[in-house]
Amino acid sequence: MRIRRSVTRIFVLSILPAVTAAVVLYFGYYAVWGDRGYLALGDTRAKLTVAEVQLDRLTDERDRLQHRIALLKGGTPDPDLVEELARTQLMDGAPGQLAVPRDKQP
Repeated sequence: MRIRRSVTRIFVLSILPAVTAAVVLYFGYYAVWGDRGYLALGDTRAKLTVAEVQLDRLTDERDRLQHRIALLKGGTPDPDLVEELARTQLMDGAPGQLAVPRDKQP
């Protein structure tokens, strides 16, 4: 009987540390190797850098387009811009004039 009580007592006393260790190991594993863990941090930073570069490129493109719109909206639109737009849209010139399309510049 004594042995049974001592074994039961040791078993009951070891349950809490075992459960605690299992919980710590579970969350520790996902903190390092999980989807949002420490090792995934490098990939996330790389994706953020790519997104920031794309945002900068799109912001520059937006600023360029807003400038062109401002040139057209004034009381008298910029004649050079109007001519450029007409030539690109119509691809037509005066008689005897040859229109050569250019590659769009980035």
